[in-house]
Amino acid sequence: MLQRKMHGVWKSRWTFVLAATGSAVGLGNIWKFPYITGENGGGAFVLVYLACIAVIGLPIMIAEVLIGRRGRQSPINSMRYVTEEAGAQPTWVGLGWMGVVTGLLILSFYSVVAGWALQYSVSAVSNGFAGISGSQASARFGELLGNPSRLILWHSVFILMTTAVVATGVTRGLGMVARVLMPLLVVMLILLVGYGLFQGNFAEAFSFMFSFKYDHLSWHGVLTAMGHAFFTLSLGMGAIMAYGAYMPDHANVGQTVITVGILDTVIALVAGLAIFPIVFANGLEASSGPGLIFESLPIAFGAMSGGHIFGTVFFVLVVIAAWSSAVSLIEPGVAWLVETGKFNRLTANVILGGVSWLIGVAAALSFNLLSEFKWLLGMTPFDFLDFMTSRVLLPLGGMLISLFVAWYIKKEVIEEEMDAEGHPMLEIWLFLIKWISPALVAIVFVWALWGSIAKLLGVE
Repeated sequence: MLQRKMHGVWKSRWTFVLAATGSAVGLGNIWKFPYITGENGGGAFVLVYLACIAVIGLPIMIAEVLIGRRGRQSPINSMRYVTEEAGAQPTWVGLGWMGVVTGLLILSFYSVVAGWALQYSVSAVSNGFAGISGSQASARFGELLGNPSRLILWHSVFILMTTAVVATGVTRGLGMVARVLMPLLVVMLILLVGYGLFQGNFAEAFSFMFSFKYDHLSWHGVLTAMGHAFFTLSLGMGAIMAYGAYMPDHANVGQTVITVGILDTVIALVAGLAIFPIVFANGLEASSGPGLIFESLPIAFGAMSGGHIFGTVFFVLVVIAAWSSAVSLIEPGVAWLVETGKFNRLTANVILGGVSWLIGVAAALSFNLLSEFKWLLGMTPFDFLDFMTSRVLLPLGGMLISLFVAWYIKKEVIEEEMDAEGHPMLEIWLFLIKWISPALVAIVFVWALWGSIAKLLGVE
């Protein structure tokens, strides 16, 4: 068995909290969560979402952290350690492999979208949005997607940014993301909220997100809340397991994970209060998806006083959110390569960064040269990568992690790692990960999978 703790540990519990929050806070927090909140009942949706976080997200996150801290290695070798300790079938080690592969696949297309934000950050700095109209904003975004060389350039820059951080190690690299980038992200969000409070339509934005519109909350909205509660915490991709391996021994797993869940939710809500006052003040459509960021908001930034400053702040914020998530996607694989004894962190990053970069090139070309290449279940490479990770690998990984911890790891081991012997909350958590959490993720899995297949087949 490899030496445990060979990668080092976080300097403090709060470093883990900020690092895990950085992994959880990504592009979805910036555009998706605020929008789905407003569209699905506002405050009513928030309450359902918080309940889903409590019974789906946090229990599975605790299970994943527990495996990581028990194994003190990469997800692959942590799963090997806990599997052998539990006397379980060796096939369970495949969970670690699944997480590593999923993280690399997500990074490959995630970096393409992050590259869009890098391009728009440069445009905002040079006041490139000044006086831009709706048709011009749409044309500019379409021009970017249609330019393969530019997409690959920014995709490459983002991959280099990501690998450069991870190559420097746990304390200097990943710790820097936690201690510097996350506070910077929060400061930028507060600046944008302040601007929206005084210059935007803050009242309409607040009403859009928090008014209790129960008539807007459908079963579809509940399923959306369940799905986002799982996906927002970066579960099932090995990232949280890897970060858990670096958690200090004295840190309480349950309390720490709850803190991460709270911060992730607060940042997502604050992001809405940063974006929508600007959107509503300029009479823009609060549409979901990348269009809100890359087509609607540039119009607002181009029309407002000091728009190039606030536009720069916003797109740099988007880049930081993507960057803090991306470093956690490659770390599980890097940790495993280092543990083999054949690679150092630099060469491991070059190899895995190169793999993600190469796959990402196909994702970038999906919007132009490969837009007609739909041999992968009728999808472009970009759409196929998104489908396989978010619809198949992530929910499967989350379900299986929950079931493994609940049914195979000995209770005394769990009590030792969680320092919760005899604690009543331990029994509640065990009940959730045995029965409730995996069942609800299974519902989301089937629902999302059927939705994708129905769309593919043209079935309403």
